[in-house]
Amino acid sequence: VQLQASGGGLVQAGATRLLSCTASGRTWDGYHMGWFRRAPGKEREFVASITWISGTTTYADSAKGRFTISRDRVKNTVYLQISSLKPEDTAAYYCAARWGITQNYVYWGPGTQVTVSS
Repeated sequence: VQLQASGGGLVQAGATRLLSCTASGRTWDGYHMGWFRRAPGKEREFVASITWISGTTTYADSAKGRFTISRDRVKNTVYLQISSLKPEDTAAYYCAARWGITQNYVYWGPGTQVTVSS
């Protein structure tokens, strides 16, 4: 099983960035796919999740409005679009997966770094 995030980089404040997470190695029916982030000196925090089959989304309160999670089941890819980027969005962004009836994310990918310059 592999989750591979990409799309990070150095971006200007106010820009929009699309992060991708390619999921491979198993079928994802019944799974929730999530995005997390860890900012420098801070704990990892939940950003958003989406159910693989129905596409039902959940957002952290801090992510509502500027973050959009989506998935493409044909491409086995989960996306996180971040708009109006702020310097405080600077973080390593990770994608993860958990089985629907559990709370723990069991599959994690390496992060992709987003650095927002003011």
